[in-house]
Amino acid sequence: MAVLPIQPVPFFASKNQAFWRLQFAGWGGAMLLRTMSAVANDQPLPFLVLVLIMTITGFSISLVLAVVYRQLIGQRPLVIWGLTALILLFFVGLHAYTDAWVISLYRTESEASFAQLFIGVFFLDATLLGAWSALYYAINFFIQVEEQNDQMIRLEIQATNAQLAMLRYQLNPHFLFNTLNSISTLVLLKQTEPANAMLSRLSSFLRYTLVKPPSARVTVEEEVETLELYLDIELMRFEDRLRTTFRIEPATRDALLPSLLLQPLVENAVKYAVTPQESGAEITIATQVDGQMLRIVVSDTGPGLRSKVTDQRISGVTFDGGQPVSTGVGLANIRDRLDQAYGENHRFETIEPQEGGFAVLIEIPFERHVIADSPPEPPRLAAANG
Repeated sequence: MAVLPIQPVPFFASKNQAFWRLQFAGWGGAMLLRTMSAVANDQPLPFLVLVLIMTITGFSISLVLAVVYRQLIGQRPLVIWGLTALILLFFVGLHAYTDAWVISLYRTESEASFAQLFIGVFFLDATLLGAWSALYYAINFFIQVEEQNDQMIRLEIQATNAQLAMLRYQLNPHFLFNTLNSISTLVLLKQTEPANAMLSRLSSFLRYTLVKPPSARVTVEEEVETLELYLDIELMRFEDRLRTTFRIEPATRDALLPSLLLQPLVENAVKYAVTPQESGAEITIATQVDGQMLRIVVSDTGPGLRSKVTDQRISGVTFDGGQPVSTGVGLANIRDRLDQAYGENHRFETIEPQEGGFAVLIEIPFERHVIADSPPEPPRLAAANG
């Protein structure tokens, strides 16, 4: 992906820098207009010195106003506008008095009195400082609104990430307990090689689940590699009872989906299809492109909807003596994650195939992964290099 040599920076990213830019631009523009007016009225060249002095006076007074307004801007509206009117009137008078005094020194032969000069420049100075004050408040109120919006967006993102983390990290404790018990049994039987292999796979799998942020999206290929890590662990436990098939269309390998979206579905298939049957079951993960959507199907050859654990499988809750006991993983979690990621632009269904078993159908918008300069290392390679 091409990267711009110069990254654009928001104008108000640095409020201090933006203030000085606007100061110089505004008062420079005012001086330019006054200079053009003087030239158009055939004023002598020394008159431009007066224009420079009046501009510097206005520039200096605006700096004082900025300090005062900064203290007022956090007050109640009545206090802000009441004090602003009084303060602005005082500084406009000060500006007009200074300008009239400078003009009187320049035009010593003028018949106009000081009061007439004062009134003559008062309205011009009131227009300049009034416009400056209005612009100052407008910009600062705009910045406050933007900061509040940014803060609300950050809070919403944090809340969403926290919810996604809660949903994604609800790994079935039975998987961890069973795996650790299997490792312990292998160690007691002094089968160190398979114990070490299972421990290594478990470490790689857990490392991947903890490193990836909750809101991360991965490619189908990366998700499949993670499923293989998980299934390699379960295969050491169930051996021939666990059979897996991956039907991944080549066009879907670089499609994006939320990380660890399919792992709970496969885990449910292991628990409710492989474990209860003496002959085990086959789990199939299939992906294909359907128009603008990525279709994912996770199916198994287990008891399906005819099983007594059907309600448990769908809700993710088992019952012990009439009391609900959370298993930590449920299809509702997957549904919630899809709602968080895609809103209404997705499809999630549970299906009972005619040939038996159980299947979950997911359709999400098809988005391709854009290859960056340094692509992330796949989880299996990361584990090997670690």
